[in-house]
Amino acid sequence: MLLNRQALEEIEQRTLAPYAMLSAHSRGRRFPEPEHPMRTAFQRDRDRIIHSAAFRRLEYKTQVFVNHEGDYYRTRLTHTLEAAQITRTVARSLGLNVELAEAIALAHDLGHTPFGHAGERFLNELMSPHGGFDHNAQSLRTVDWIEIRYPNFRGLNLTFEVREGIIKHSDFQSRPAALEFDPSAYPCLEAQIVDQADEIAYLAHDVDDGVKAQMLTGEDLNPSVLYRSASAQARESVHDGDVRVVGSQTVIRMIDAMSTDLVTQIASDVERSSIRSVDGIRRAGRRVAAFSPQMTPQVAELKEIMRQRLYRHYRVNRMTEKAGRVLARLFETYLAEPGQMPEHILKRAEQDHEAIARVVADYVAGMTDRFALDEYRKLFDPDERV
Repeated sequence: MLLNRQALEEIEQRTLAPYAMLSAHSRGRRFPEPEHPMRTAFQRDRDRIIHSAAFRRLEYKTQVFVNHEGDYYRTRLTHTLEAAQITRTVARSLGLNVELAEAIALAHDLGHTPFGHAGERFLNELMSPHGGFDHNAQSLRTVDWIEIRYPNFRGLNLTFEVREGIIKHSDFQSRPAALEFDPSAYPCLEAQIVDQADEIAYLAHDVDDGVKAQMLTGEDLNPSVLYRSASAQARESVHDGDVRVVGSQTVIRMIDAMSTDLVTQIASDVERSSIRSVDGIRRAGRRVAAFSPQMTPQVAELKEIMRQRLYRHYRVNRMTEKAGRVLARLFETYLAEPGQMPEHILKRAEQDHEAIARVVADYVAGMTDRFALDEYRKLFDPDERV
């Protein structure tokens, strides 16, 4: 049996929910291309994202812990894959377009800087006289402009819906780059669930990494109802009391609790609001993808504990300050002496007639942690070979 694109589109029409975004109903691409004979538009987008250079670089970009701190800590890539898997589970449970949701999840962090959110904060400060820096806008800029893989257009030429999902990640109404996508309308539900899956993934794996790094303890986390409940269930299920298994089972149960609550709440909300179309999702006047009133304060409680106990831990602060010094010196050096950047970067700046500050920001944001540290040594360590 051969399932070509038309057959796959027909399966979507028969099996997906009425409020799911169908591949055949996409608003299309910025540059017209023939449809692929075997893949739907959103499958094609997902594959283009996975094969991009920006996606590969996520392997060596920080989530919380700098890459060389340890091999078992999450990176920006492993976080993205975990968020994408949760997204797939939620999307399938709700009868949504799994390929669209997955594509948005895989692309949502492509514009992230090295050194995690600390890197973004410092780069935004450095770029404040030049329009600022926002990783969501940078993710869209990456797939629209920075990636060069095709002969007839810049970027990956993704569909409207994937591009909209990227730029409308989290709070988007005040984001200038969202003006192209009608900032008064919410994105499709496939895009909305990515926000929540992102939160589920990073909360759970930051707990896991924080405990493994001995920067968090059960005592620190027990004030969280969500953690306490998951931990109690885990201990009951592990008969020999193996601490490693209990820890893993706790994280698994946290993810399951949040994901199940999210699916149940969305299904209930859609039914209660009588939403029967993609336009109904877009014009709901609020995010339809949300946790229940019972789960929302539990998630907020855990986030606050993580902020106080992990994200402000002195070891994280040391990494943060180190990241700031590295990025500041790289940015300022490249801005003052653009010739320190590779020729292909300078050539692109000349061809595109872009402000040198934005070109520098693109270059720095695209670096991995390892590359940024190597560049820092090459530029400022007199004993390092260039």
